[in-house]
Amino acid sequence: MNYPLPLAPLDFLAPTSIMVVGASANPAKRGYSAIAHLLRDQFDGSIYPVNPKLDTLLGLPCFGSIESVPASVDLALICTRAESIPEILTRCGQQGVKGAVILASGFSETGTAGSLLEQRCVTAARKQGIRLIGPNTSGMFNTHRHCNLVGFNDLRSGPVGIISQSGNMALSLVTESLRHPQLGFSSYIGVGNEADIAFHEYLYYFAADKQTRVIATYVEGLSQGKAFLDAARDVSPTKPIVMYKSGRTASGQNSARSHTGALAGDFKLCRGVMQQAGVILVERSDHLLPISEALAMHPPARGKNVAILADGGGHATIAADELSELGLQLATLNGKTLSQLSALLGPHAPVNNPVDFAGASDTRPELFAQACDLLLGDTGVDALLVVGLFGGYQLRFSQDLAETENHTATRLCALQQTHQKPLIVHSVYKHHQTRALRTLSEGSIPVQDSLEIAVHCVNALVHYGAVQQRSAQSKTDKKHSIKNTSITQFNTIQNASTTSALTSVAVNTHSSVMTEVEGRALLKQQGIQLTESILVETPEQLEEVANTFGNHPLAMKIVSPQIIHKSDAGGVKLNLKGSDQLARAFAEITRNAFTYNTEAQLDGVLVTPMAQSGIEIILGITRDAQFGPVLMFGVGGIHVEVLRDVSFRSLPISLHDATEMLNEIQCHKLLDGVRGAAAIDRDALVKLMMQLSELFLTQPQLSELELNPVILYEEGLEIVDVRALLMQQTDNMEINTPRGARPDVLNGEIA
Repeated sequence: MNYPLPLAPLDFLAPTSIMVVGASANPAKRGYSAIAHLLRDQFDGSIYPVNPKLDTLLGLPCFGSIESVPASVDLALICTRAESIPEILTRCGQQGVKGAVILASGFSETGTAGSLLEQRCVTAARKQGIRLIGPNTSGMFNTHRHCNLVGFNDLRSGPVGIISQSGNMALSLVTESLRHPQLGFSSYIGVGNEADIAFHEYLYYFAADKQTRVIATYVEGLSQGKAFLDAARDVSPTKPIVMYKSGRTASGQNSARSHTGALAGDFKLCRGVMQQAGVILVERSDHLLPISEALAMHPPARGKNVAILADGGGHATIAADELSELGLQLATLNGKTLSQLSALLGPHAPVNNPVDFAGASDTRPELFAQACDLLLGDTGVDALLVVGLFGGYQLRFSQDLAETENHTATRLCALQQTHQKPLIVHSVYKHHQTRALRTLSEGSIPVQDSLEIAVHCVNALVHYGAVQQRSAQSKTDKKHSIKNTSITQFNTIQNASTTSALTSVAVNTHSSVMTEVEGRALLKQQGIQLTESILVETPEQLEEVANTFGNHPLAMKIVSPQIIHKSDAGGVKLNLKGSDQLARAFAEITRNAFTYNTEAQLDGVLVTPMAQSGIEIILGITRDAQFGPVLMFGVGGIHVEVLRDVSFRSLPISLHDATEMLNEIQCHKLLDGVRGAAAIDRDALVKLMMQLSELFLTQPQLSELELNPVILYEEGLEIVDVRALLMQQTDNMEINTPRGARPDVLNGEIA
C-alpha cells in the first residue's frame, strides 16, 4: 500500500549499526546499560561506543570521537547532556548517521529556553539529513533486530508494535505481557517531545513493517492531531490501531463563546474522531494489551451478532449483559443449529443463545469442540464467546480429562481457522496454564481470565471488522459514484466567492462575531433553507411586520455583535402577536440589552415566526486545537451543556459519518419516534450536516458555527437560531506543513 513519503526514510528504526555517543563504564548510566543489553540480546549488527576516555567497553573497542568511527552508522544513541546535542548532531550528520535517539530532557517540556535549544537540535538535524526520536524519550527497541535501547528485560518478539508518550506505560505493557504466554512485541518507540518525527509518521512506519500486525498506542495529547487522523485513516483498514487516551477529563478549549466550543474538550470528541479514522479506542489501560493481542490473533468479525457458549448460567448472564451494554447483539440461531445443539447436549440444556451445557460437559469437555463447530457454522453468528471453566476441567473434576481437554483445544484452534470467525475464550483457570490453555494460546486463541475483558475483545473485533467493511465500501463508492463525496469541487467553487464576501464584511465590521442576520445570509448562500425573518431597526417598522406575518405567533431576538448569548441578556421574547405586543417587546429587549452591556452596538431585533414543536437538536462546528474543524451533533436547546448528549466527527464528513453520528447519542431513539410520535426526516438532517461541513471548509475565516436549536419534523426541519464566530486577530490562522509531511504531496512506498 502507498503512503506519504516522510522527509527521510525511517528504516534506521531497524538498525544494522549503532553508535552510542556518551558511552560509559558506569553501570548506572544509559551509555553502559544500552551496550550491555545489545550484547546480551546478541544485536544483529555493529556497535560503536564513543568516549575519548575509554579504550574498550564490555569487550568492544571505544572510539575517541564521532569522526573516528570507521563506518557510516544507521542510528546514534545520544546519552549526553542537552546542551551538547546540537553540535553532536552536526558531527553525526557529517559521518552519515541516518537517525538519532535523544534521551536527554531539558528541552521544550521545560519552557522557552528549552524550546529554543530543541529548535537548534532540529535545525542541525535537518541540515544534516538526520531524523530525530525525542528528545526527552525513553528510547526504542526492535526485537526482531535484537536492538533494545530502552533497557527493558524479558522482551519477547511478537506482532504488537508500541508507540507511546510514556516510557512507564510501555514498561507496564512489557511487564503485563509476561502473563500472556504467546504475546510479544515487534518494536517500541518512545516519541518524547516529537521535535522532528511526529506520531503520525510512526503510524506509517509500523503500517509498512511486516513484523507488526497491530499498533498499540498510548496518547496524552497530539500536537498534529489532523495529520494523525489522516494517517490513521490510511493505515487502519489494513492494520489495526489500538489507543488508550489519557487526560480524558481535561477541560480542553473551555470556550464560553458557544456550546460547541465548550464541549469540544470532552473525551467524546476524541472518541468520535478516532472512531471515524478507524482507531480502536479503549477506555481502560488494562484493556490495551489484551485487545491488541486479540486483534493480532483473531480474524475480524463480519458483523455484531455474537453467540455465547457457557458451562454455567452466571457467566452466560454476565456476558450477555456486557455485550448488550456495548451495543452488540445476541445472534439468533437458525432452526437447524438449535435442533443439532439439542441432540448434542440433551433436552435439559438451554440452546437458545446463550447456549448452556447444563452439566453435559462436566465429564465430556469434548462437547466444547462439537458445539463450537455448530455455532461457528451458523450464518447468523459473526463471533463466538466461550465462557466458564474450559481448560480447568482436569482440575475441577478429574485429571483423567486432561488429554481430552488438550485434544479439544487443538480442535478449537482448527475451527477458528476453518470458519474464519473469531472464537474468544474466557476461563477462570487461565492462571493455572494447563496444557489445554497453552494449546489455545499457541494456536492463536488467547485466553482471558476477566469476563469483561473477553467481551471487550469481542467488541474490538466487531468494530475492526466494520472498519475494514467501511473502507472497502468507500473504495467502491469512489470508483462507481461521486454521490458519497463529502465535498464537491463544483459547490466549493460556486459558493466560495459569495460566502467569502459575507465573512469579509463581518470581519471588517465586528472583528470576531457575525450577527444572526449575517449568519442566516451565510447559510442561505450555501443553499440552506431558513424561515422568513425580518430585521427591525426602529419601532415604526413593527406595524408593517405584524401585517406581514398576520396572526402567526412571532419570536423577537436582539441583534448585536456584542451579545452572543441572547437569552442571558434578556434579549429574547416569544409568542408575540400584534403590533402592541411587538412594540412592548421591542422596548423591553433593547432596554435589557443596554443594561446587560452598556457598550453594545444594537443593530435592531430579528423577528421570525414561532417554530412548531418537534425534536430539538444542536449542530455546531468549531476548530479544535488538536484535530482541526470538527462537527458536533446532539440533543439541543438550552440544556445542551447539562445533558452533554453529543457526538463528534472531524471535517470533512461523509454520508456514513453523518448517519453514524445520529445513532451514537444516547437519545437516538427519539429520532425514530417514541410514544406514537413520527420518526424525524433523517435525510433532511443528514443533508444539512453535509452542507454545514462544506460551508465551514470553504471559509477559513469562520471560527465557530452553531445552529441551536434545529427542530426536526417528520418532513423537513427548521433552523431556529444561528450563531457564527470569526477568527480573531490573535487566533492562529497559519497553516503549517506537518513535520514529516512532504509539501508536494508525493506518494511512495515505505519499504
